[in-house]
Amino acid sequence: MADGKGIAILGIYVADTAYLAGRMPKIGETISGSGFSLGPGGKGSNQAVAAGRAGGKVSFISKIGDDPFGKMALEIYEETGVTPKVEVMSDMPSGAAFIFVNDQTGDNAIIVYPGAAGTISVADVEAHRAEIENAAVFVTQLEQPAEAALAALRIAGNAGVTTVFNPAPANPFDDACYGLCDFFVPNESEAAAIVGFEIETEAEARRAGEEFLKRGVKTALITLGENGVYIHSADLSKRIPAISAAPAIDTAGAGDAFIGGFATALSEDMGIEDAVRFGCATAGIAVTRRGTAPAMPKRAEIEQLLSREELV
Repeated sequence: MADGKGIAILGIYVADTAYLAGRMPKIGETISGSGFSLGPGGKGSNQAVAAGRAGGKVSFISKIGDDPFGKMALEIYEETGVTPKVEVMSDMPSGAAFIFVNDQTGDNAIIVYPGAAGTISVADVEAHRAEIENAAVFVTQLEQPAEAALAALRIAGNAGVTTVFNPAPANPFDDACYGLCDFFVPNESEAAAIVGFEIETEAEARRAGEEFLKRGVKTALITLGENGVYIHSADLSKRIPAISAAPAIDTAGAGDAFIGGFATALSEDMGIEDAVRFGCATAGIAVTRRGTAPAMPKRAEIEQLLSREELV
């Protein structure tokens, strides 16, 4: 699978503006917050940073604005070893996200405006065909237009590249995407929105996984937050527990941390269960820190946590 090749990720970059408070304000109401942070975000960008910090060889395909938020993106890619395949647009701003974080539980609610990355087209994807075809693993999501994700999955699938599709946020997408997924990775709420029933037990996760396989997915990985990840394929159906480094203080970006770590492990030819554990360890560290991209752990931290788990 790997052959020295790396990971290509198509997605969006946004600047995360995160606000901490005890609750969300009501319409027309102003409340006091307990904290604020500004940093690089966006699902695809977060996944690229997570993979880069985890030791992956990563190319990130996107668009940004010619503005301070865009400069922030290029700085973190340089810092984390991510190769940016990004178009800088002078007539569109970089994307931005409003993130509410409950300062007691760490739970979050997010509004995303993709900005420049919202204009990613099929033609843009075609322009980066070489990066996709020459990767070991290709990853995409649904923050950029869904037709671009489908086009990229087709390029990757036709080239024999391992594909990881994160259907987040829960936007509509073409059913053809299912058959192009080696790994379909929704969280429990995204999976529930697709299959039409809540996922609160392992039996329900397995039932959802079976539905995804019927639609053409090869392996479903349903992320379950503090309950880990449920793997379902024709040959395997089991839950991999979460790996905790410390109590969670900010769950924003946890799914991106998992996918970045998982994709890195896949690109290094780890087996599915080991790759999922590697992703779980990546997420288990990220949730102990504030922010999204800035919270992603380095390879040594992930390996140390996994070693500690093996000794328990």
